[in-house]
Amino acid sequence: MFRYFENLIDPYAPVPEADAPPRALWPFLQEYSRPFTKLFTLTALISVVVAAVEVGLIAYMGRVVDLMSQGSPSEVLSRYGTELLLMAAFVLILRPAIQALDVLLLNNALLPNYGTVFRWRAHKHVLRQSVGWFENDFAGRIANRIMQTPPAAGEAMFQVFDAITFALAYLLGAAILLWGGDPRLLIPLAIWFALYAGLVWWTIRNVGPASKAASDARSMTTGRVVDAYTNIQSVKLFAHEGQELDYAKDAIEHTRRTFAAEMRIFTIMDVALVTLNGLLIVGVVGWGILLWSQGTASVGIVAAAAALVLRLNAMTGWIMWALSSFFRNLGIIAEGMETIAQPIALTDATDASDLTVTDGSIVFEDVSHHYGGTQGGVTGLSLAIAPGEKVGIVGRSGAGKSTLVKLLLRFYDAEHGRIAIDGQSVSSVTQASLRRAIGMVQQDSSLMHRSIRDNIGYGLASATDADVEAAARRAHAHDFILALEDSEGRTGYDAHVGERGVKLSGGQRQRIALARVILKDAPILVLDEATSALDSEVEAAIQDTLYGMMEGKSVIAIAHRLSTIAAMDRIVVIDEGRIVEQGSHDDLLAEGGLYARFWARQSGGFIDVAGEAAE
Repeated sequence: MFRYFENLIDPYAPVPEADAPPRALWPFLQEYSRPFTKLFTLTALISVVVAAVEVGLIAYMGRVVDLMSQGSPSEVLSRYGTELLLMAAFVLILRPAIQALDVLLLNNALLPNYGTVFRWRAHKHVLRQSVGWFENDFAGRIANRIMQTPPAAGEAMFQVFDAITFALAYLLGAAILLWGGDPRLLIPLAIWFALYAGLVWWTIRNVGPASKAASDARSMTTGRVVDAYTNIQSVKLFAHEGQELDYAKDAIEHTRRTFAAEMRIFTIMDVALVTLNGLLIVGVVGWGILLWSQGTASVGIVAAAAALVLRLNAMTGWIMWALSSFFRNLGIIAEGMETIAQPIALTDATDASDLTVTDGSIVFEDVSHHYGGTQGGVTGLSLAIAPGEKVGIVGRSGAGKSTLVKLLLRFYDAEHGRIAIDGQSVSSVTQASLRRAIGMVQQDSSLMHRSIRDNIGYGLASATDADVEAAARRAHAHDFILALEDSEGRTGYDAHVGERGVKLSGGQRQRIALARVILKDAPILVLDEATSALDSEVEAAIQDTLYGMMEGKSVIAIAHRLSTIAAMDRIVVIDEGRIVEQGSHDDLLAEGGLYARFWARQSGGFIDVAGEAAE
């Protein structure tokens, strides 16, 4: 039974991907709620039925009181016994069945799936964002919004059907009941409802912004805390625990103040609500007694009215809390939308096709990119790399080397110019096919907090264990992998490496990254300081592997250690975003220019950036 209701909605059913989701709250909720339209309708209907049953029971209890005054017990039972037995059967059988259907729809069909749809679609959308988008925000804040928005959305929908729909139906039923007893009993109920609606309006108007502010503050606190944990080595290295505590304390204190402001609203609401409910009880019950004393209302009507207002008294706090919770959760959703609903800025062209690499030629034509500013990046850069050519890129830090690679991978769109692979513009092919065609080893080889096998296998989804081990052997990583053991007792290729691979040394991480790219075996190879974390002995041992990886591929190799690129077919020197020299190692040394000065000043094989900059 549970499985049937849990499977009424498939939260992973494919939906058209929108590059620009709705930015307004209600259209956004409507878009995400589209698969639930029929379920919402059925749930609302059952909620109304549940409310009608509750009001009907109160009305019938008033009838029971009147029946008991119509004769002796034996006379009443003989005349109305069948009716009472049928009502008992309804209360014992049908009422629980209706209530069970209501809670099954809410708890088992709606809640688990609604939040899952939000979390799945939000994560899917955020993963499509560009690298630059992620570089402009805290990873912790992004993750916090992805995680807190779905339960808030689920809770908001739960309140709609568990409380709001039920309450409206219950109030309508109460009005009908009082009207049937004596229309004058509606007067205190109407006055109370007007005052109650005013209190609801005041609460909603204030709790939404207050909740959003509190949610913003929580996300900021999470971002700062996660930033410290992610960079814990730097925190410890510079002995800045105190500074990080102060940095976090500012956010934590801001969170406390915003939450306290939110709670003031609920305190005012609770005190006002108790006062209003007192007016309701005295007004309806007192008026009922007055009507009874005048002989215009029966004891049963007064009893039913009293039971009804006492029930409303108990419900109003719950309803008010449900309403405030509903709008508080809308505030959390609105805060989450600042991340989830951001449009995808870097998208595939509508007619984009997969990249087809035939030869591996790479052309940069008058490319300029300054990350939206006026400095940094590259300016008017043109470079042609022939099929199978190995090109080394050299330059000071900030000269534009990494920008060149990011543009090739289309982590950013060039602000001017064109980049093409085998004549196909990188902006006209799908991003996935472009990046599948390029293997890259970065200077900072961060790994997933997964097993060694998973990390190497990341290079090729279809790889077997034998393929993974062969790649590790070629990267001279197999021996140290066999000696690994993590805190859970997993060993070898099953050992987990910690967040970003922190349980491994820099050289070990680099060799795992090399194995991953070896396994990928892409036709274009980019090496961004690929051996910077390796000691000389290990570097020498895998040098043949690196040259073997380059065989038959077009290669771009960025290096400060000039010895690693001296044997390239061509070396390109970039300075301040422009190509200033290019040629073979020997030719550039003979020219006596910037590369020759780099070579002369290098220390331990690395460019002496400080010495060169001092000239």
